[in-house]
Amino acid sequence: MTHAAAGFRHVSVQELTAYEGQEVTLKGWLYNKRGSKHLQFLMVRDGTGLVQCVVAADSVDVDAWRIAEEATQESALIVTGKIVADERQAGGVELVVSTLKLVGESVEYPITPKEHGIDFLMSHRHLWLRSRLPWAILRIRNRLIVAIHTFFQDRGFLQMDAPILTGNAVEGTSSLFELDYFDEKAYLTQSGQLYGEAMAMAFGRIYTFGPTFRAEKSKTRRHLTEFWMIEPEMAFFDLDMTLDLAEDLLVYMIGDVLAHCKEELAMLERDLAPLERVRKPFPRISYTEAVELLCSNETVDMLSVRIQALEEENAALAEELAANRKRYGQAKKSERRRLDAREIVIHRRTGEIAEALQNLPAWKASARSFKWGSDFGGSDETVLTWHFDRPIMVHRYPAAVKAFYMKRDPDDVRLAMALDVLAPEGYGEIIGGGERATDLVFLEEQIAAHQLPKEAFEWYLDLRRFGSVPHAGFGLGLERMLTWIAGIDHVRETIPFPRLMGRIAP
Repeated sequence: MTHAAAGFRHVSVQELTAYEGQEVTLKGWLYNKRGSKHLQFLMVRDGTGLVQCVVAADSVDVDAWRIAEEATQESALIVTGKIVADERQAGGVELVVSTLKLVGESVEYPITPKEHGIDFLMSHRHLWLRSRLPWAILRIRNRLIVAIHTFFQDRGFLQMDAPILTGNAVEGTSSLFELDYFDEKAYLTQSGQLYGEAMAMAFGRIYTFGPTFRAEKSKTRRHLTEFWMIEPEMAFFDLDMTLDLAEDLLVYMIGDVLAHCKEELAMLERDLAPLERVRKPFPRISYTEAVELLCSNETVDMLSVRIQALEEENAALAEELAANRKRYGQAKKSERRRLDAREIVIHRRTGEIAEALQNLPAWKASARSFKWGSDFGGSDETVLTWHFDRPIMVHRYPAAVKAFYMKRDPDDVRLAMALDVLAPEGYGEIIGGGERATDLVFLEEQIAAHQLPKEAFEWYLDLRRFGSVPHAGFGLGLERMLTWIAGIDHVRETIPFPRLMGRIAP
């Protein structure tokens, strides 16, 4: 611990409850404020949380009162005062101010409490990170990372690092960022998996955790061009063992977040019931069974019910909005603030409903006409997950839609021993993987069939020449996982500085 100049202990917001009744010093930024002639209520954040700081004109000197009255949003402050209990406040305490110092002035801070468009917020991401929702989401991200490392380390896995610059593609070059590497072609990695296989042959069970890059020209809410992947690889593992491991990992991650991120989940207004249902066993269905379900009358009926429910919700929201506007003229100032906030929520929700009502009829037609052998699109995955209350594990896909290195099903050579895990609530694929082919000749044939340069894969083929064993693994996308856990619409909010088509800054 450090000490303020006045001799009071400098503590963080998250520590304040332990100092009830004591004088402390807090260093942070003014998040917002409200006040009257003789009182100012300053909401101060320090990165660990928010606390209300109460400034009374008759309890501080003239300079401190002037700062309290004039400080603008995001001004940096040093606040000293006594911690008192107040169950109405976040964290159950507030700080009664005795001294206040301005450290850094904030002039015309661009992100105000009013609603801003997403393009504006993305262009000011370096400042948007200070807001409550990014704060909550990225703290959950940190907790997920801790949980991932704990899970694998406790099970005897070694964390290893795969290169970011590679000389070969994992799944073809169409979705790779190519660059010049001392007059040779190189690529930003799209997966650490091939290198993970080599490390698994050396160390048994390993996992890599690093950035990966995809150059697909996709603008869906599930895609980033730069994202983080967790990729375990295990020697002497088969498909069923890999399914078990993926299931255990997801149960552990969700349990850890529920235990450690209550405040963050509450701030996001996340419905916890779907997360609390993430328990073993997960439904396991083959690709063929998934196709049958997707094309079934059950799916058509389910989508029809959803469309009707959304139409009814939309009508109810329109009525509420009209009623609120009639009340607005006679409402008090505090009530107007509440109505303004509610109108923002209604507009956001009606926008979501409009988008869903536009999509669902097309999704229903697509599901009905889905052909065996096609890969599932985002809407297909969404519809499938609506049939279940927890993640589903889909296995044994057509080999034609999976990577060249996947092992074939001994009982049906049309199929690859592949797996995908689809998150519930329509969030789709969060894990993809499977059993790797071990036969040298088969892999050589696949490399030729996919028109890949064999010389670039000679090192990979060595893994089959020298002590080949059954092995398997998967990749979990951290940002997609977090999108589901946080219950948000777009993956761009799950990484501090998202990289998307048309966005490379800030």
